Amino acid sequence: MPKFNYVAMDSRGKETKGSVDVANQEQAINRLKEMGYFPTKVTEASSGKAKGGKKKAAKKKKKGKGINITIPGFGGKVKPKILTTFTRQLATLVDAGLPLLRGLRVLGKQEKNPTLKRIINDLGDSIEGGSTFSEGLAQHPKTFNKLFINMVKAGELGGVLEVVLNRLAEFMEKAEKIKGKVIAAMFYPAAVMTVAGGILILLMVVVVPKFKQIFADMLEGAALPAFTQVVLNISDTIKSNFLGVAAGVFAAFILLKLLTKFKWGRWLFDKFKLKFPVLGPVVSKVAISRFTRTLGTLVSSGVPILQALTIVRETSGNVVVSNAVTMVHESVKEGETITAPLDQSKVFPPMVISMVDVGEQTGALPEMLMRIADNYDEEVDNAVAAMTSLLEPIMIVFLAVIVGSIVIALFLPLISLIDQLGAQ
Repeated sequence: MPKFNYVAMDSRGKETKGSVDVANQEQAINRLKEMGYFPTKVTEASSGKAKGGKKKAAKKKKKGKGINITIPGFGGKVKPKILTTFTRQLATLVDAGLPLLRGLRVLGKQEKNPTLKRIINDLGDSIEGGSTFSEGLAQHPKTFNKLFINMVKAGELGGVLEVVLNRLAEFMEKAEKIKGKVIAAMFYPAAVMTVAGGILILLMVVVVPKFKQIFADMLEGAALPAFTQVVLNISDTIKSNFLGVAAGVFAAFILLKLLTKFKWGRWLFDKFKLKFPVLGPVVSKVAISRFTRTLGTLVSSGVPILQALTIVRETSGNVVVSNAVTMVHESVKEGETITAPLDQSKVFPPMVISMVDVGEQTGALPEMLMRIADNYDEEVDNAVAAMTSLLEPIMIVFLAVIVGSIVIALFLPLISLIDQLGAQ
C-alpha cells in the first residue's frame, strides 16, 4: 500500500508532520481529518511518475528558456489591477467547468503582460509536473502573497477551488476599488500642490530677485523692512543654492524612508497616519475594512483561525493594526475570545468590537466580518468625499497666505518710498 507524507495543522494551529498508509491521496486527506488535523500538504512518499513528470516539465522549461533581460522599471512585477483581472478570469473559467490546467493555458496564450504570461506558463508546467496549484503559486511569492496561496490551498483541500477563486476575485476587486477611490481623491490636491510649488519656486527664483535690484536702485542703500528682507534672503538662498536645497529635500525623503525600515520608526509613521487630522479617518477606515474583509474571506474559505490571523497580520499594511492582530492571535491561541484584545488595542471602534462579539456568540463570525467590511467600504466613500471637500478650502487658504505674504513683502518698500515722497 502506498505511503503518503503529510504536513498538517492541529486544532491549536501547531504544525505537525508524519505519514499514513492509504490507497490514494483522497483517503490520506480523509484520514487526517478524522485524526483532527487540517492538512496543508499531502504527497506520495515514492512517486516515480510524479518525479519523472516534474523532471520532464523542468527539462521542457529549461529547453524553452531563452535570454531573459530585465530592465529596471520595466517588468519584474505584476500590478495588482492586472493580477485582479487574471484571478477573475481564472475563477470564471474554473467555475464554468474548465479544468484548471486548461484554463491556465488559455489565459497564458492571451495574456499581454510578459511577466504574468511567464508566471502563468510556469504554473501550468508545475501542475503538469505533479504539483498542486498552491505549490506552484508558492514559487512566485513576489506576485502571489500568503493570503492568495493559503486560500487556494484551503480550496484545494476542501474541493471548492472554484468558490475560493471567486471569493479571491471579489476580495481583490473590492480592494482595488477602495484604492482607486483614495488615489482619485488625492490626485486633485496633489496636482494643485505640485503646480503651486512650481509657481512659488518661479516667484522666488525669477521674480523676487528682479524686485531686489529695483529696490537697490530706488532706495539707494536705505534699509528695507524686516519682512521684505526675510523674503529676499530666502530667495537668495534658493537661487544660489538651488541644487543644495533640492538635495536637502531629497535627503529628508530618503531619511524618512530609512527610518520606516526600523520597527519603532514604522510604528511612529503608521501611528501618525492614523492620527493625522484630515487623512487619519480615511486611513483608519481603510485599515479596518481590510482587516475584517481579509479575515472574513480566509475563515469562510476554510483556513484555520490561527493561520488566518497570521496571514492578516502579515498583510495588514499597518504596524499598529498588525500589533493589534498579534494580540488577538495570542488570545485565541490561549482559548480566549477575539473581542477582548480588539478592545484593548484602542484601534477598532466600539461598533466593530460589538459586531465581532455578536458573530462569535452566534457562530457566524465570517458573515459578520464581511458585513463590517461592506459597511466600512461605504464609510470609506463618505470619508474620502469629506476629505476632498475639506482639502479644497484648506489649500486655497494656504496658497493665499503664501502668495499674499510674498506680494506684501514686495510692496512694503514701495509703500515706504511713497510715504517719503509724500513727506518731501
